[in-house]
Amino acid sequence: MLAIFDFDGTVIAGYSATTFIREQLKRGDLSPAQFVELMRAMANFGLGNLGFSGMMAINAQFMRGVEEETYHELGRKLYTKQIARLIYPESRALVAAHQARGHTVAIISSATPYQVEPAAADLGIEHVLCTQLEVLDGKFTGGVISPTCFGQGKVTAAESLAKQYHADLDGSFFYSDSTDDLLLLERVGHPRALNPSAKLDRIARARQWPIAKFGSRGRPTATQFVRSVAATSSLVTSFMAGLPVYALTGSRRESQNFSFSLFADTATALIGMDIRVRGEEHLWSHRPAVFVFNHQSKADVVIAAKLLRRDIAGVGKQEIKKESPIIGMVMELGGVVFIDRADGKSAINAMQPLVDAMRKGGKSVVIAPEGTRTVSPKMAPFKKGAFHLAMQAGVPIVPIVIHNSGDVAPKGDFVFRPATVEVEVLPPVDTSRWRVETIDEHVREVRNMFARVLGQPEEHPPAAKPGATAKIGKKKTAGKRKDKDIDKEKSKDKRSKKAKTTATPGAKKAPALRKKATRPVRPKLKATSSRKSTPKQRAS
Repeated sequence: MLAIFDFDGTVIAGYSATTFIREQLKRGDLSPAQFVELMRAMANFGLGNLGFSGMMAINAQFMRGVEEETYHELGRKLYTKQIARLIYPESRALVAAHQARGHTVAIISSATPYQVEPAAADLGIEHVLCTQLEVLDGKFTGGVISPTCFGQGKVTAAESLAKQYHADLDGSFFYSDSTDDLLLLERVGHPRALNPSAKLDRIARARQWPIAKFGSRGRPTATQFVRSVAATSSLVTSFMAGLPVYALTGSRRESQNFSFSLFADTATALIGMDIRVRGEEHLWSHRPAVFVFNHQSKADVVIAAKLLRRDIAGVGKQEIKKESPIIGMVMELGGVVFIDRADGKSAINAMQPLVDAMRKGGKSVVIAPEGTRTVSPKMAPFKKGAFHLAMQAGVPIVPIVIHNSGDVAPKGDFVFRPATVEVEVLPPVDTSRWRVETIDEHVREVRNMFARVLGQPEEHPPAAKPGATAKIGKKKTAGKRKDKDIDKEKSKDKRSKKAKTTATPGAKKAPALRKKATRPVRPKLKATSSRKSTPKQRAS
């Protein structure tokens, strides 16, 4: 069975083409005059005066002579920076549900591969059928390969895929937002109107097709924007509210704990975020501890505050102080240590106060071992800082697995959106027997705990390189030989010194020694000093 998805407006909110056109202008690949011509073609297409293939032909001619690889690279860059945050969490969940049922999942889109493939890779979708541009010798020719993946072209692509995998389109699913895909919606057995246009919505209701509309992405409402500003600002107001506590008790710690809890409750309420926690008992069973979480969203800060409540110190990136000086100052007063991620040594030194806070003050530390937010739920590699910190302080590691905080605010978005976030807290990991020499293994073990809960691939130990043992043996042998040579030289030096002390003043040196001292030293010649090796020689 096939599960086919359209891309623009269905998997993502909006249109990836606008992102690419904006970047083409910025890069100079599209001149102002060409941009006007392209906009005219798109308008004529929208009015029905120009076919899709004609519009694509006009766009393709402006790319003539450009290296195709530059657009593959551009597609990956734009996905990370802009398009990834447009993916509907609900569409991601739909894709995952079909994959879990063993269906062959595909994206069939009128867009180009450079727009779609990075998203498909992130979603784990292997099959991408798109409109293809003509390429010769690695460069765009300015032509479009027919048929384009639009209208009947999408039906042809779906039938080809079904034939390849012996699937029945009458039993397959197709999700789309537009009447442009009406032919394929009518061809499959399970048509689905996903975020439909007004016209498709009317058709779907008349034909009793299932309809779903998502509000988790796209243009935020004015209310969402105002609530997001209030939630972000509540960090400052919560800190100010803690000042009277400090004035009355004289305890900076009690003031921080009050402000921390107030911020957690205020921000979650303003965002409209509901947090469902499994393993909550592990948050309190072993303190102090180093709490580590997978970082998907700026909402993770609120989630951590809501879960941990009190006696917490944290780690933040130095850029926060530059981007938001007031918030940076409040965080610093609240016990956050800011580090320069580009300078590993200074980062380690900067975290020393956290070791003291755990050992002497009994505080716990919360830190994201990935170092920065990811663009999708897929984890990035873990850095070692949190693990060194736990070892130095002699405290356990407590993994906090966050499933879907990206639903609240994906990387790059300012606005928070209401959502229910699933969190699982794993049992504390004892670090008392950890050693610096085996730190990579411990980092991998903890990351794999996250991977198993999230259903992501686990990391495996690096395979030993063939002949590594033999090389080590050779190195050891070479070392022994070198030691013997050193011993011989030392013996010679001793004999030479002894001869000097026993010789009479003014005596001539022995002929052998005189000969050795006057022997000319021949310069060592390098075989490659006179000419550079050719590419062929280097390859061999």
